Amino acid sequence: MASDLPQKLEQCAKYVEKALAEGHKVLFCGNGGSAADSQHLAAEFVGRFQKERKGLPAIALTVDTSILTAVANDYGYDTVFARQIQALGGPGDVLIGISTSGNSKNVLLAIEEAKQKGIVCIGMTAEGGGKMAAACDICLAVPARVTARVQEMHILMGHILCELVDHE
Repeated sequence: MASDLPQKLEQCAKYVEKALAEGHKVLFCGNGGSAADSQHLAAEFVGRFQKERKGLPAIALTVDTSILTAVANDYGYDTVFARQIQALGGPGDVLIGISTSGNSKNVLLAIEEAKQKGIVCIGMTAEGGGKMAAACDICLAVPARVTARVQEMHILMGHILCELVDHE
């Protein structure tokens, strides 16, 4: 429900703040425009958002073409993020999976792998949430179905998340 997005976003910030305070990291994944959002948001954490601060540990699982193509070739594209979670993720981390449909198989498999490792899973999806609604600890399902509007709202929520974390 859209009316509870502010509260859910605050809870997401608390999960991220706790992970970072305990020396853990934030992992991002998504396809296409959602991959770009993953990279954008990881950059805001590692670089800075609005205020000067030390870099925060965040990784976009969408950026290493050698890993992506090797895993896709050897194990199938559906596993490109789950395999990285297996190698890089650990208990206490946070995974933010972004999918405009909420049904991207590779994002869902990443969430499944993350849950097995004790990683908090946050989803950013469209209205209804797709399969991610049930798979994630928190699902930020925006009240839109048009891909462009969904992506715009995802980056807005990502920026709000960065702002909340920066002010903590």
